[in-house]
Amino acid sequence: MPKSVTEILFDDADFTVLDPFAVFEDWFAEARQSEPNDPHAMALASVDSDGMPDVRVVLLNARDARGFTFFTNLESAKGHELLEQPKAAMVMHWKSLRRQVRMRGPVEVVTPAEADAYFGSRARGSQIASSVSRQSRPLDSRAKLAAEVARLTQQVGDGDVVRPDRWSGFRLMPLSIEFWKDGEFRLHDRVQFTRTALDAPWTSRRLYP
Repeated sequence: MPKSVTEILFDDADFTVLDPFAVFEDWFAEARQSEPNDPHAMALASVDSDGMPDVRVVLLNARDARGFTFFTNLESAKGHELLEQPKAAMVMHWKSLRRQVRMRGPVEVVTPAEADAYFGSRARGSQIASSVSRQSRPLDSRAKLAAEVARLTQQVGDGDVVRPDRWSGFRLMPLSIEFWKDGEFRLHDRVQFTRTALDAPWTSRRLYP
């Protein structure tokens, strides 16, 4: 029987031939089957203007050979941080599988067409919520937020909700991807893929747990 991608990944003789994006797809497919809630949740770390790290959980909304994309308000704290210092780190942890994936690299803002396409795919309530939210800014009361949602809902009626210019997405383009698998007595398996530039080939190595 042919080996699975995971078996190849942790085989000393074979893992160097793998593409980390392909490994991620294999792991993500398994996580979607086994993780009870939000298999696409990821912790995203950025750096603020004072050089202090900042981290929060966001959702992985899209991915391709360029990188991993999430959508947000560009005027939020993370939006300001990533626009000022366009680099980030992320980790996805799947407790059901006892696995995690870590990535680091530069980020870029997605194209307006990409933002429009994803915004259009969202539930109408989520579109309205994103349109009224002044994310990360002080809010006087929950009632005020509810009133703004009701106002926009009535204003739009049956029409389309237009994506606000401040709502878009970021793509993390990894220079490093590490796959971690839990092991007995904390003898975990770790395989790291790195590249020196986005158009450079990947190299891989095993790490001590």
